[in-house]
Formats: sequence, structure tokens, C-alpha cells
Amino acid sequence: MSDLAARVTAALERSILPSVIARGGAIRVTAAAADGVVTLEVTGSPGAALPLASRIEAAVRAAVPEVTAVRLAAPGTSAPGSPGAAGLAEAARQVLDAEVNPAIAAHRGHVTVTGAKDGWIRIRLDGGCQGCSLAEVTIRQGIEPLLRDRLPALTGLTDVTDHEAGTDPFFSPEKR
Repeated sequence: MSDLAARVTAALERSILPSVIARGGAIRVTAAAADGVVTLEVTGSPGAALPLASRIEAAVRAAVPEVTAVRLAAPGTSAPGSPGAAGLAEAARQVLDAEVNPAIAAHRGHVTVTGAKDGWIRIRLDGGCQGCSLAEVTIRQGIEPLLRDRLPALTGLTDVTDHEAGTDPFFSPEKR
């Protein structure tokens, strides 16, 4: 392990790793380039590291000033951007339209892909799903496993829904 990788690993272990492990994930340094770009392999629950992505980068860059960028990657991916964000987003759209949206339409819901970058797909929940108290369960136990099965290049999902703006959630917090 290079000196740069060792210092990044030490910074992660001190400040970030406990939070990621508590969320069901793991992170390890897979590459530390001379240009200051560090690639971290994220395993376990995809929701474990992505919500902390900015905190991870800030902690690493503060501890190791020569780091200029931090990239999160799924296990076994050689380049975080392959197979191409547009292709991954379109493939996710097709799976959601064929297999997920018909099922959640019964709850007046709809899932839209808003984009993809570095293997992470951004989705937005609309209709009865926006503000639904079971939205996170639907994403982590339904949508995400399905997309992982169909799209090997998927690193994880990001929910970009403004749940506070939901006007008619299928399961409101009061219904729990």
C-alpha cells in the first residue's frame, strides 16, 4: 500500500468508517493516484456511504491535503464512470418502467430516474410515494435489490425526492 493510500485509510478509520459500518457498509482504498485522486471501494449497503459522500471527501481532504478528489466505486469496477452514465440511467429507466412503476401505481406512486453518475443512479419518487413513510423501505428492500440484480454496473441509489413537499402520501406518518 502506498503512503498516500495508507494515510487515507488512517483518516477513514479515525472519522468515517464507524459511521459507514453502523449503516451496514464498508469502505477501502483501492487506488491512490499521484494526481491526488483517490478511489474508494464501497461494499455492503449502498445507503451506508452515499449519504456521507461529502463528509467522506471532506475528512479525507482535511487529513491528507494532497488529495484533490475522492471517488466512490462498486466492487470490481475499473473505471467509476463506465458503462456510461446515460446508458446506466436509460437501463434503470427501462427496469423501473417495466417492473416497478406498474406495481407502485396501485399506491398512486411513480419512480423517475433523474440522472446517473459514477455508477450512482438518482431517483425521485412522485405521487403517493412522495412523503410516504415507507419510501425508504421501498427503495432499499424493493427497488435497489431489483436494480442491482438487473444492472451490474450499479454502485447505489440516491433518493433526491423532496419528501416534505408531498401533498398526498400513500402512508403518511400518522397512518403508521
